[in-house]
Parts: sequence; structure tokens; C-alpha cells
Amino acid sequence: MFHEITVSDLSFNPFTRLNKDWALVTVTDPDTGKVNTMTVSWGGVGVLWNKNVVTIYIRPQRYTHEFLEKTDRFTLSFYDMEAEGMRQALTVCGRKSGRDLDKIAEAGLHLTGEKDYPWFEESQLVFCCKTLYRSAFDPSRISDDIKASAYPGEDYHDVYIAEIEKIVKKD
Repeated sequence: MFHEITVSDLSFNPFTRLNKDWALVTVTDPDTGKVNTMTVSWGGVGVLWNKNVVTIYIRPQRYTHEFLEKTDRFTLSFYDMEAEGMRQALTVCGRKSGRDLDKIAEAGLHLTGEKDYPWFEESQLVFCCKTLYRSAFDPSRISDDIKASAYPGEDYHDVYIAEIEKIVKKD
């Protein structure tokens, strides 16, 4: 069972949760109703424009990117990575494409949530987000050492900044 909490109720280290533990970005295609998800490990949590926001980075070739471009709603969900099978489930969601297979089923995840905000029963914490800004990275503004290490194939990310509209936590 999930219940809504406020930002002030969070005891959350975003550096650990996003980088070490990963998270899932999950989004519904408004045209088809299909849900897709992918693992993210680059992102941030903060305040911008007097709003509590998350920032995520998605490469344009990812299937999830197509979904994010069609809607302004998505979820960012976090998991108990010590739970049996969670690391493997999130690995499947990061390495396989929803274009090719039902990776949600292959990962053993169980879809739940709300119409515009899909998440999984296995989630521990979910941010329901509304995109406020999206843009492609400008390679001319990225330092050469980062381009060499993170983008040897010149496959630059797009950035999404989204307001956290609601937070739900598993009981």
C-alpha cells in the first residue's frame, strides 16, 4: 500500500539513491497507453523556479525518450536494492529496450500507480513529476575531458527538469 508524503518527510540521500542504487523513470505514451521504463543513474534533486524538482538525463536513442517527448508526466521510483532480484530487475530495465520485448514482464515488475503516473508495486518511494524544461545538451559547452569519457560516440543526453508534484511511499 502506498501513501502520499510531503517533501519535508523525506530522509533521502539523492547522491546515493540516484548514482549507487539507481532508479526507474516510467512513463505512459498518451497515444497508445503503453508504459515504458528505464533505469537512470544520472540525475539530481533540488529547487528551481521556487519548485521542488528532479533532473534526469536521457539519450535520444532510448525508447523511453520517445515517450517523454509526448507527455509532460513521468515517475521516478526508488527501490530496496538489497531485496532479492531488484538489482537484476533494474539491470534488465537499463540494458534492454521496450521496443524489442516486454521488459517490464522480463524484469518481474508489477505495474501499478495512476493514469499519468505509472510505477511498480516493488517501488519503495515514487516521485510523480511534471516536466518543466527539456533540452538537448550543447556539445560545444561540455568540457573535453567529459566528452572523451562520457560521450566517445557523441551520443549526448537530453536533460529534463521536472517538478515533483506528489511523492508516494510504500507502507
